[in-house]
Amino acid sequence: MLQLSNGDVYEKTHDELDFEFLGSRWGGQWRVQTNVYGNGSTSRGREERYLLPFDPTVEAHSYSILWAPTHIIFYVDDTPIREVIRHPDMGGDFPAKPMAVYATIWDGSAWATDGGKYKVNYKYAPFASDFSELAVVGSRADPVLRVPRRDGAAHQDLLALMTADYAVVTPRKRAAMRAFRARQMTYTVCYDAVRYADGPFPECDNSDEERESFSAWGESKTVVMRPRARGRRRGRKAGRGRAGVSSS
Repeated sequence: MLQLSNGDVYEKTHDELDFEFLGSRWGGQWRVQTNVYGNGSTSRGREERYLLPFDPTVEAHSYSILWAPTHIIFYVDDTPIREVIRHPDMGGDFPAKPMAVYATIWDGSAWATDGGKYKVNYKYAPFASDFSELAVVGSRADPVLRVPRRDGAAHQDLLALMTADYAVVTPRKRAAMRAFRARQMTYTVCYDAVRYADGPFPECDNSDEERESFSAWGESKTVVMRPRARGRRRGRKAGRGRAGVSSS
C-alpha cells in the first residue's frame, strides 16, 4: 500500500488517500484500488478498482497522488486514472488535514482477492516492496503542531502546486483517463446502488449510458480479469514502484 494519512495524529477523524495493491489470482492480472477518506469517514469508502495493464513485480512504475484543496488526481505512470473534484456537499469527507506519506505491506486477503477466496501463501514470506525516487511537492505543515502553514511561503508553494502540469487535467489527459477507465476499471463506488442505496456520492459524475456498463454492485460488466502476460520469472517481491506524491 502507498498512502497519504494522518491516522497517527487523528485516530478517530483521520484523512487518507490510498493506492492499495490487491494482488491477483495465480496467473491473473494484478489489481490496484484507490480510496479516499476524510475526517474518519471509513464507513463511507470511496473505492475504485482497476486491472493494471502490466505486472508490477517485473519492473518499476510510478504511482502519484495530486492532493490539492479543490481536487485529487491519482496517476499510474503519466496517465491520470481517477479525478475527485471537491463538492460542497462532501463536507468533511474531503481530506483537509496535513498528511504524511506511508508505504506498508499488509494482509487483506480476507476480502481483497475474490472476496477472500484466495489467501496469502506465507510459504513465500518474507515479502518485500521496493519504492524509489520518492517526490513530495507542496506546502509543508508545521512539524510540531501538524497544522498547515499560513505564511507567504506557504501561499507560494500552494500556487506552484495548483499551476503545475500534474495538477491540471488537459483534454489530452482526460481522453487518456477515460480510455484507461473504460479498459481497466472493474469497480466504482459511484455505481454501487446496493451498498449506497440512497444514491451516489455528490462528487460522482454519473451518466445513464455509462451506468449500463456496471452492475447494481458497481462491478463492471465488460472489464474482466485476463491471463497475465508472460514475463520474467516472479520472485518474492510483492511489487516495485516509484512513488510521487504532491500534496497541499
